[in-house]
Amino acid sequence: MADRKGSEAGPARHSHSVPAAASFPTHNSPRTWFLTSALSPLSIRLIRLLLAHGDYVVACLPPQEIEHDERSAEFRELINECKSSRKDREGWKDRIRGIRCDGRVMGQCGAAVAEAVQVFGRIDILLCCKFEAVIGTVEELGATPATRNLVRDQFETIFFSQVNFIKAALPQLRAQHTGHIIILTSIGGHIGTPGMSIYTAATWALEGFCDSLAYEIAPFNIKVTIVQPNKEIQSLTNKIIFAPQMPFYDSEINPAPSMRDILANVLNVNPETAIEQSEDQIQYRYPRLPSATLDKLVMETVHALTAIGGHENPPARHIVGFEGSIAVREKLKTITEELEDFVEASLAVDIFDSELKAEAREGRSTIEAARSGSLSGGAGHST
Repeated sequence: MADRKGSEAGPARHSHSVPAAASFPTHNSPRTWFLTSALSPLSIRLIRLLLAHGDYVVACLPPQEIEHDERSAEFRELINECKSSRKDREGWKDRIRGIRCDGRVMGQCGAAVAEAVQVFGRIDILLCCKFEAVIGTVEELGATPATRNLVRDQFETIFFSQVNFIKAALPQLRAQHTGHIIILTSIGGHIGTPGMSIYTAATWALEGFCDSLAYEIAPFNIKVTIVQPNKEIQSLTNKIIFAPQMPFYDSEINPAPSMRDILANVLNVNPETAIEQSEDQIQYRYPRLPSATLDKLVMETVHALTAIGGHENPPARHIVGFEGSIAVREKLKTITEELEDFVEASLAVDIFDSELKAEAREGRSTIEAARSGSLSGGAGHST
């Protein structure tokens, strides 16, 4: 394996099998995947599938995570598998390259891309998958200099680090005149969540950046896809940072749904990750879930990534799972209904009459008529 000093594997503790067969796009030769962060349980399972499929993998290892023994343990197990003499792992060590890289430093991103091209010749799929979640209300995150720093750190992690990787990879993808950039976010790109305002803001910023980017690089045959699993999938497989809680936002007083309570309940199952009650301490945790639970949690997203990555005509957005799709559909339905309800206010600012303006008014009339008919029909049925 082409793995840099500092990311050597420790002793293997478990024998992992390759996950169930995934659907890969048809292609004539193996593809090179570049993962901007390779230490999450989701990334580990994806890498196993890619290597079993015959693809090449560049695995970026954030220094602060690879040096965390618990966080890096599963990746080290994977590297031991790659080095083993197991017949079903034959050739794996030659098709994976681990690179220490802090995405917040542009120079390191450029060096990682250059190394990937030097070793494997090209980059076919850039998977932006760095994540962590800051938990705290807007007021809690503005309470002290330390919590205000969490806001900047959240944008550095989710937005700027991934933008750095994209900017570093674009010259290579453009020169190849082919490539696929996949952004792994969550349905937080559509739906805000109480207690996760800064995470949501950073996610929307990254998705807005990529929406514009997609138009700019389409002439170079470079595709962009945003993949959105449920928030819990990303939150429970990466670092969670809890800002100190203000008493006003305690769930017993404030009826708003509390992601703090939901995530804390999961962490409290394990005494080593339990959250302490604190009004002045920032707490950092990596969830520790059983392997079988992690498989169930992430494999649907892993299979979605393998099915989409390198596809000839990939979607601009893909929502993973029925539950997430329904939630986003309801949000979009609400937006559409509000747009129609206030279409006259929108049209009132137009200076010139136009066919589009007439069509908008006509569309509103049709919707109102449909609503009226539905209501009258329902009333008639009840009598």
